[in-house]
Amino acid sequence: MKNFTLLFSFLFATVAFSQAVVINELDCDTPGVDDKEFIELLSSTPNFPLDGYVVVLFNGSTSGGDSSYFALDLDGYTTDVNGLLLIGSTTVSPFPQLIISPNLIQNGADAVAIYLGDDTDFPEGTLATQTNLVDALVYDTSDADDTVLMGLLGVTEQINEGSGNNTNSIQRFDDGLGNANSITYTSTTPTPRALNDGSGVVLNGVLTTTSHSQLDEGDIFDITFTTEQNVTSDLIIDFTLNNGGFNTSDFTGSTSVVIPSGQNTVSSTIIIIDDVLDEGDEVLKIVLASLPTQYLALNNNIEIRVVDNDFVVAPFGTPVNPTYGIVASTQPAGYYDSLDGLSGAALEQALQDIIADPTIVRAQTYSDIIDILGEADQNPANSNQVWLVYTEQGRAKLDYQTTSNNFGTWNREHTFPRSLAGYSSIDLDDERDGKDIYWTTEADSLRHGNSDAHALRAADGPENSSRGNQHYGQYNGPTGTLGSFKGDVARGVLYMQIRYNGLSIQPGYPSVSGQMGDLNVLLDWHRNDPPDDFEMNRNNVVYEWQFNRNPFIDQPDLVEYIWGNQMGNDWSQPLSIPEFTAETIKVYPNPVTDKLYVSGNKQKYNLAVFSAEGRVVLKQTISNNSYVDLKLASGLYLVSIESQGESITKKIIVE
Repeated sequence: MKNFTLLFSFLFATVAFSQAVVINELDCDTPGVDDKEFIELLSSTPNFPLDGYVVVLFNGSTSGGDSSYFALDLDGYTTDVNGLLLIGSTTVSPFPQLIISPNLIQNGADAVAIYLGDDTDFPEGTLATQTNLVDALVYDTSDADDTVLMGLLGVTEQINEGSGNNTNSIQRFDDGLGNANSITYTSTTPTPRALNDGSGVVLNGVLTTTSHSQLDEGDIFDITFTTEQNVTSDLIIDFTLNNGGFNTSDFTGSTSVVIPSGQNTVSSTIIIIDDVLDEGDEVLKIVLASLPTQYLALNNNIEIRVVDNDFVVAPFGTPVNPTYGIVASTQPAGYYDSLDGLSGAALEQALQDIIADPTIVRAQTYSDIIDILGEADQNPANSNQVWLVYTEQGRAKLDYQTTSNNFGTWNREHTFPRSLAGYSSIDLDDERDGKDIYWTTEADSLRHGNSDAHALRAADGPENSSRGNQHYGQYNGPTGTLGSFKGDVARGVLYMQIRYNGLSIQPGYPSVSGQMGDLNVLLDWHRNDPPDDFEMNRNNVVYEWQFNRNPFIDQPDLVEYIWGNQMGNDWSQPLSIPEFTAETIKVYPNPVTDKLYVSGNKQKYNLAVFSAEGRVVLKQTISNNSYVDLKLASGLYLVSIESQGESITKKIIVE
């Protein structure tokens, strides 16, 4: 350390700094997916605490209005032994000290600035200012000068990094003479975590490698750590693998290794425990602890998929191997009673009054849809996957699309496209806040159609893009598939007409906002692909979140009374199946404290227990003459009992 101190005394004595912290290097545009951008700050002294500083990014485009689009508080961060702080995504090497999202930094003409202050001083849309300004760089990628932005920041030169997808960075040089021409900028080969003039302490990089990107329970793998130069004293490397639900109970092996003096590599062998728990697929993350001052991590936060072999298989089939009658509707008793004897507009209005009742129905955020689809579109053959509409296949729930690259991912597909309906997201839609935080909603709340799970499906990313905003009939799904999705999406968009004022399903392919087609195609799809157990299950799941149902799954004949061959006729609910009655099945004791017994003439029964408010609180399949352990709070509950396509609902009291 004494050698470092002497070196820096010389280094910083020979350079005249006019600011405590400056923008030393910027890479705003990188080849490919543009995820290796970074900002590098330089302090006038090494190991400089950055408390009280904030980095602000400004958008110089016409729509951006020379205003802020991102602010990053630097409290708690310190520059390194060379006075550097690297800000970038996890794909940048060396690994940044401060992590931001990939592809965050815009290409230009834009600006990056350092201020004294806090990130809250620069909410999105704050006009660029010189107040409390420490340093600023206005830059572009072969764009015209933004003279307004330059004037706002007091900058006289806009620096060009190069044309799009360039391999350069913008680097600051200071000749130390302290005159108006002392500071210059050059576009050249990037040098993250190194001084631009090649001086300073040369840090020994540590590279983490493993030959696996995916593991199964029971697999054994090695993690290897390699330094660029042999170490001059024993180097202890501590790391963790914990990430979310993946923790020390999921693996064995040492998470502390030593590279002996004079050597440059060491490995640790890790065994993934093959347990019997259904934890779902998980991701372990190799994270290095802090390294000694003379070292830096060349990479970090390496993620490896761990596939759980303990997934659950549902008692019902996938849409390509459909089953019927296994999953019972969880609709409350009398849910559709108000429709009886009605026809035409009166029937539609009564139906809307049920599924858009503002005193009951809830709207969730667009981000909540990710969690809803994880339940509603769960692959019956593998509980760790979602079932993809259109492509008719399972995909790992973990493969949800989070970047612009949608290959091999799944995302949220609006069966009634946004551009046709006229709804979109708002800022609060970014909140993934769960079932119990929601909006009240009504028939005129068209914006909530953007996050109505009855009309949103898990879809393959590229296939979602291929569908675009085409009407059904124009779009018929990928070639070579069975079309198992057709009735499902038809009932989804028909629901939207009833649920929201301003939406309608029309013959042909309309270009009027709020209209979608083709009605005749959708009617054919509905008739030829009736609701199956998969669709009934998703209707039940969505009901748990939104407190409304898709009536065309529960009562598919309603479609004919509103759009089809029964238009104008009075609706009457089908009677329940008479064979499955109280005489053939017993539920006891009632009242019950904990164990509820079921006895009848079937081998197995599917039970669903509902609270008085209609929420599912328990689901279980049991054998005849056995019991389910309730463990519920005292109160009134409904028990739906289903077997071989027959069902009955009973009231119980839990004491």
